[in-house]
Amino acid sequence: MHNPLRIAVAGLGTVGSSVVRIIQNEKLSLFDKAGSDLVVSAVSARDKNRDRGVDLANIDWHDDAKNLIQDNIDILVEVIGGADGVAYDIVKAALGKGISVVTANKALLAVHGSELAQLAEQNNAHLKYEAAVAGAIPAIKAVREGLAANQITSIYGILNGTCNYILTQMRETGGSFNEILKEAQDKGYAEADPSFDIDGVDTAHKTALLAAAAFNMAPDFNHIPTRGIRHVTSTDICYAEDLGYKIKLLGVVRKTDLGIEQSVEPCLVDLNTPLAAIDGSLNAVYTESPFAHETLMVGRGAGGDPTASAVVADIIDIARGVHISPFGVPSEKWNDTPMADMDERMVASYIRLIVEDSPGVLADISGILRDENISIQSALQLSEITKGIVPLILITHTVKTKALKGALAKIEKLRSVKEQPFTMRIIEQE
Repeated sequence: MHNPLRIAVAGLGTVGSSVVRIIQNEKLSLFDKAGSDLVVSAVSARDKNRDRGVDLANIDWHDDAKNLIQDNIDILVEVIGGADGVAYDIVKAALGKGISVVTANKALLAVHGSELAQLAEQNNAHLKYEAAVAGAIPAIKAVREGLAANQITSIYGILNGTCNYILTQMRETGGSFNEILKEAQDKGYAEADPSFDIDGVDTAHKTALLAAAAFNMAPDFNHIPTRGIRHVTSTDICYAEDLGYKIKLLGVVRKTDLGIEQSVEPCLVDLNTPLAAIDGSLNAVYTESPFAHETLMVGRGAGGDPTASAVVADIIDIARGVHISPFGVPSEKWNDTPMADMDERMVASYIRLIVEDSPGVLADISGILRDENISIQSALQLSEITKGIVPLILITHTVKTKALKGALAKIEKLRSVKEQPFTMRIIEQE
């Protein structure tokens, strides 16, 4: 029989409390799977008197999470959050002492993943982060291990449940973005300050980790162009559906002739493709690869129990002695394929313009697009005229992003164009 595995949990919010609860309530089942007793021996949080629904009677309490590293522990579970501050300090200290780390902190690893992975290597410690991407979905294990026989070509992720919920409700109810966001906040689906979610930062953190695990490279969060859903309107939702699409906030990773492409942006997804069916607060990860072909993983991307499920699964892997380099291969073998110049990528686009309802407007816009060699697949001048202003929807054929940016900069300067043009990428899948 192996010695008990002593676990310290930093952070007793929704996820941390669920981790403790699962380990305590599923003790016998977890022993059979792990081959060792899993014992929470120390915790740290702000308020010792708060009722979290778990038994802390025989667990050492620390007001300062940094003191957890002084305890005699085997694994640190970090569920505090944040790219820097105490989360970074304690994870770095633990790995420096050879203590294995399990974290749900996507921001920490997206920003400091390279440093921390190398520190784990140097000290023969595990660094596991399944819970950091898509909650209960085993997305990291799938792309890093389950698809290891493949050279993955692309990943498309619906990685933020708040955004997926808002877009779903806008489509189903016809409500505006601000109306549905307020409803989501009232129901607890969105934070009081939802910026990280709705502006795509949360999705970008997760996209960086998916890319690193899939392509065996250091996370490159700082070079992911990121746009959220703040400017998606009910007009966009309505006419996207009329054109045969749903709008989804996607984290996209693709291996191309230009290098590895990473982006986060609202996209039009064909109604007949698998990702279009993922509604509500669900997350999904869709991969394409030469031997496995297409795979789709769907599940709960957030919440106490779903995220804690992934944390405990990582703990079990450590107990079993399953030692996998955080990004698939040792750091000296990380992929050095360059990041693609996103201005050079070829994409089809949806364009929404708000223009005067007057003769010659479409001709002026068409002339600019023609001069930039941009071909229009279809154009809809809508009947929603308000004070002489009307939406104009354009769908382009595949075009270089740089050319589209140049054209839109010129179009925006036209006197007949009353708002900044809004664009979304059209995702074409098999």
